[in-house]
Parts: sequence; structure tokens; C-alpha cells
Amino acid sequence: MRSRRKLQNYLSSDGLAQCRVVPKKSKMTVMTNQHDELCFLDGFSRYMQIHNAPKDQHKTTFTCPFGTFVFTRMLFGLCNAPSTFQHCMTNIFSDLLQECMEVFMDDFTVYADSFDACLENLSKVLTICIDTNLVLNFEKCHFMVSEGIVLVHLVSNKGIEVDKSKIDIITSLSNPASVQEVRSFLGHAGFYRRFIKNLSKIALRLSKLLQKDVDFKFDQPCVKAFQELKNRLTSAPIL
Repeated sequence: MRSRRKLQNYLSSDGLAQCRVVPKKSKMTVMTNQHDELCFLDGFSRYMQIHNAPKDQHKTTFTCPFGTFVFTRMLFGLCNAPSTFQHCMTNIFSDLLQECMEVFMDDFTVYADSFDACLENLSKVLTICIDTNLVLNFEKCHFMVSEGIVLVHLVSNKGIEVDKSKIDIITSLSNPASVQEVRSFLGHAGFYRRFIKNLSKIALRLSKLLQKDVDFKFDQPCVKAFQELKNRLTSAPIL
């Protein structure tokens, strides 16, 4: 049976959004690529590891054919779920951050310059996980490796590269046939903007198709821009 993700529409403006700092993804990839030994850990079920306060559980009430229920744990869709989860992870690993590990949501990277040092750092992280009942997804964890995927980037001591598996999917796309497909393509390409010089200029012709009251016409200049972006992605340098 396939796994299922429970979704409810809790993205309401009635909630008071908390102001908390979430680390920049670019900082995490840069910090990680400066070391020879790496471990990549993945949290299990992300938000579901955080308990909802009993006094607030009624706010997550939902009704289905089987009855009326509430969530006892934090779920996807709550306006403060991302910031609350990141805040918890930052507090849990505060003594190790920027010293031997980096944390972005439920993606944890442990690093060191030697095998023994990395093993010792990994032991510290796993001890904290045990002490705080933080569960990891073993199938998505990689231990004592020289390179790995961090936030859709390939990271090693050589530098930061694009994730080839993602790029292969993007470059195999045919010419967009709708505004939605153009928007999706530009979104994926924009994720790797640090690798593409003058991305906004190259994509200008495509971006104009997203403007209001503009007829969708994927003409030759659009085809040229589309192919140019795909070529730039396949030949992206190591940073």
C-alpha cells in the first residue's frame, strides 16, 4: 500500500504567523562542501514528530466518513508548521550547528575532515536524536560518504553541482504548451540560478508569457530561450 500524506486546508489568515529565521539553503550547501567526510540524515515524517499542545488540538478538527477527529501531532498545512519545526531542530542541535553539522528542516548534514572525526560527530548527533526521541528515516540516510545530495544539489569537497537526475528530467521536456508549463519550467530553472549567468535576461522572453492578458504564443524566440536554458543547465559549472 502506498504511503499517504494527510492534507487539510489550514492555510487560514486567521492564524497569527510567527516571525522566525529559517536558514538559507545556499549557506547549508556552502558549509557542507568544505569537508571530506559527510553523513546525510533524513527525519521521519517531518512535522508529525512534533506534538500539538492538548489545549490547541481542537483547532485541527476535521470530519470524514469515519467520524470527527483531531490531530495530536503537527501536520502539513498549519501556517506556523515550517517555522516551528525549524525552531525545534535548531534548539535540539544548537551545540553542534556550524561546528560539525547543518540543519534545514528535516535534512541534517554531519561533516568532518577525517573518517574518525566524522564518526565521532555522527555519534554526537545520533545521541541527541535518541535523547529527544527524534526518529530518522534509515532508507534515506547515507553514512560516511564523500559526496551526496543536499537540497537538490550535489555536494562534495570539489564544490557544489546541479543534481544530474533533476537536470535530466528538465532537459528532456518538450516545448511548453501552456502558461502553467512555462511557469513550472522557469521555477525549476530558477532553483539553479546561481549556476546560470544572466538567467533573467535569457528567460525574459519566456517570462513575458506569464504576464496578464498576454496571448500564449510559443514562437521561435521562446524556443531559442527555452533551449538556451536547457543547454546552460546541462553544462553548469562546479561552484
